[in-house]
Amino acid sequence: MRKTVVIVDDSLGSRATLSQALKRLGCEVVGEGSRGSEAIRLVQTLKPDVLFLAVGLPDMDGLTVAAHILEALPLPILILSSHLDQELIQRAKEAGVMAYLLKPLREEELLPAIELAISRFEEFNALRKENADLRRILEDRKLIERAKGILMERERISEQQAFARIQKTSMNTRRSMAEIAQAILLSEAVTGRA
Repeated sequence: MRKTVVIVDDSLGSRATLSQALKRLGCEVVGEGSRGSEAIRLVQTLKPDVLFLAVGLPDMDGLTVAAHILEALPLPILILSSHLDQELIQRAKEAGVMAYLLKPLREEELLPAIELAISRFEEFNALRKENADLRRILEDRKLIERAKGILMERERISEQQAFARIQKTSMNTRRSMAEIAQAILLSEAVTGRA
């Protein structure tokens, strides 16, 4: 599958060299820019598979741009720098950048870097989604536990009976057990018992 790429680098020569190399490797360069504000606009408009982003940009720091983009419209970002700097590498990691490449770039390293960046990005997104799902499940369980406690106290029934009642109501109304639990908690709050 042909990868779409946006390149943002204030060096026209670096941008042209990278663009030509990427095209030779079968990538489609869909946009180019030289400023951080352009990077944000190009990513929002073009939604590329990958963004090559220079650290030094005239209007803002490339890592600040990367952090903003990753928060608003996540995608694999490969940072370009002309020097090896541990502080920049650390900031790139913290921002969520997938690769840090040194200029001058070597063409034979580009495709592996893109593939690894995309792969790592997909793994990261899968973990983030799994984490969010687990958090939601935990919150749902807490709601259900509280609702069971209310039913057990109010109706003088066992924990198993309270759970069965929530489960049956869930099936009958085609609502999640968490929604039923939320309704029980809300009704308890309205009646002033909570």
